[in-house]
Amino acid sequence: MVRTGQLGDAKAATRVLVLSTAGFTLFFAVWVMFAVVGIPLRKELGLSDGEFALLAAIPIFTGSILRVPIGILTDKVGGRIVFSALLLITAVPTFLISRADSYTQLVVLAFFMGLAGVSFAVGIAWTSAWWPQERQGFALGTFGAGNVGASVTKLLAPMLVTLIAAGGIAGGAIPGGWRFVPFVYAIALVAMAVAVWLLAPAPDLRPARGRTTRELLEPLKIVRVWRFGLYYVVVFGAYVALSLWLPKYYVDVYGYELRTAGFLTALFIFPASLLRPLGGWLSDRVGARSVTYASFIVMILALAGLSFSLGVVLFTVLVVIVGVTMGIGKASVYKYIPDYFPRDVGAVGGLVGAVGGLGGFVLPLLFAWAQGWTDRPQSTFVVLLIVCVVSLLWLHGVVMQLRRRERDEVGGVGNATGVAR
Repeated sequence: MVRTGQLGDAKAATRVLVLSTAGFTLFFAVWVMFAVVGIPLRKELGLSDGEFALLAAIPIFTGSILRVPIGILTDKVGGRIVFSALLLITAVPTFLISRADSYTQLVVLAFFMGLAGVSFAVGIAWTSAWWPQERQGFALGTFGAGNVGASVTKLLAPMLVTLIAAGGIAGGAIPGGWRFVPFVYAIALVAMAVAVWLLAPAPDLRPARGRTTRELLEPLKIVRVWRFGLYYVVVFGAYVALSLWLPKYYVDVYGYELRTAGFLTALFIFPASLLRPLGGWLSDRVGARSVTYASFIVMILALAGLSFSLGVVLFTVLVVIVGVTMGIGKASVYKYIPDYFPRDVGAVGGLVGAVGGLGGFVLPLLFAWAQGWTDRPQSTFVVLLIVCVVSLLWLHGVVMQLRRRERDEVGGVGNATGVAR
């Protein structure tokens, strides 16, 4: 049963889920665009590893810092309005990137194009408003599978780069080479905005209507929210960072061409995106904590192996395992939010997404620093391993504290099953 309210029926909820997931897939493809187009750009403009990392990471920064206010705005005015407006606004800098001719211009436009990443907070709040708590793990996991947009870019963008010659056609009105990618994405964003506005249910659900912004921000003072944010760095921030970094890794370490590097990166992205519904379903059944626990443990084992020099086959297998655990873990971490904060999904989901997204901004810069310091490309995975171990230790410490508290409350007889959830 779906929440009651303005058109709060199952068909309307399904329509919201389909539109938000499709839009988020497109947004995510735009958000990580520089992971592919940045490689021919690096050659064209003679960029260093640090400059490349900064260009790829700037959209991640923008798309993270604005998630809290935009998530709250979505709860207040409804996802249909905010999602449609965000699609149109993001289309402008995306189109202008196809006309940019200097690194400075690209950095500025990348900052505004990063608004694409804010779509996560919008979609989470919008979807959550229309789906009941007992099915939100599945619904939010399905929406989050829009992360597969990174694979769209990895597979489609290399083809688009070579589809039209660098000089473009129609007197340059349609650009060629790497510039054709943002040109196509800008058109797609406008088309998606029209579809959302026309097809989304109206009137919309607005769970925060009548509540003050100060009241909506109150949960952000709770340490638990920030702990969820750290977990999300592991399963989402690291996912974004690897989506940006892996094409370059395959090119630099294994000598593959861009198209092959994009395909191999997609092998990581697909499970890291498409398994979110499975992670949500598992979290609905056995609890978010148990699923997150298992995801962290498996990820640590795989990252430990990746910290060594490996052949490309074993390397790719371990990277895919990391992708599987991230896909499941992303859903389980977000399942925590409606469980603990059912009335504040916009604000809390925005903050957790912001912290995770900022991880996606910081980690590529750490990758570049670690590689420069150690002269070992495998240092990328040492950085991720450290972050994952810290998160698991914090999670384990919380579980032990809860078990001790339960034993004290019931005279020494703990409820492990309840704690595991």
